[in-house]
Amino acid sequence: MELRQLQYAIQIATERNFSRAAEKLHIAQPSLSQQLSKLEKEIGVLLFQRNTSSVELTHAGEAFVEQAQKIIDAVDLLRQQMSDISQLRGGKVVVGSMPITGSHLLPYVLPSFKLAFPEIEISLLEDSSMNLEKLTALGKTDLSLLSLPLVEPSLAYEIIGEELIDLAVPPQHPLAIRAQSNTTPIQLAELKDESFIVLKKGQGFRTMTFDLCQQAGFVPQVVFESNNMETIQALVAAGMGVTLVPRYIASAPRSEFVPVYLPLAEPVPYRTLVVAYRKGRYLSKAAEAFIATFKQSMEVLK
Repeated sequence: MELRQLQYAIQIATERNFSRAAEKLHIAQPSLSQQLSKLEKEIGVLLFQRNTSSVELTHAGEAFVEQAQKIIDAVDLLRQQMSDISQLRGGKVVVGSMPITGSHLLPYVLPSFKLAFPEIEISLLEDSSMNLEKLTALGKTDLSLLSLPLVEPSLAYEIIGEELIDLAVPPQHPLAIRAQSNTTPIQLAELKDESFIVLKKGQGFRTMTFDLCQQAGFVPQVVFESNNMETIQALVAAGMGVTLVPRYIASAPRSEFVPVYLPLAEPVPYRTLVVAYRKGRYLSKAAEAFIATFKQSMEVLK
């Protein structure tokens, strides 16, 4: 039994398809099938039930893949630990980030990190919060910048800071005009009849927006959805609706289409930003250094 055969079995179980698994493994499909048959013959059990449309794990296959993943993880852990010993300031960190957060926070973090640790390679992966949780749980990222609450139970995290939530409205909106002469903070309940522009499903901040509105006693009336926070803010500036915006994003420079940002009344809503990683996963010295740098940068931004 070879490590590569374990990796082959895990990939087939993930893809449920020999062609896709072979493509991901960068080997020919006949070679993959041959290696799997050799493995099944060696251990004396059938791992996969093949048919014309799909590949399904047998009961023995489920047990095998579970243990195989533990072995691969243990080997990766050993390699990473040995790499840390031999390269105290070297290595690589794969960082997952939500586009709406990473684009405004990482520019403060990465320059400081590269200045302090020039030999450490940082690889960025942008995706929705939902997908990032899954990728991090699968070990596809070392760390991911997310916000609480996390859905994936296999993730651990370190809190790096809290970010207040502001309201964004068109420049000529009655609330924007009121704010020019009245310093009374806006209650979320005042927005119950407003048209909302929000992120599409899969983004954690969309869920937070809905939760905050429901806590204020209403369900937001969504008129537009987008994957891009810049697009949402431009639509708000054009008078198409209102939205909630994390403060670090609201304070960043942007295009000519700028909405008016207004603070909300006490208790001011906020989100808790975290760096998440898989429970039990060995955090390299490089990953720990990245977390420490992120925390320091957040302190500067306060």
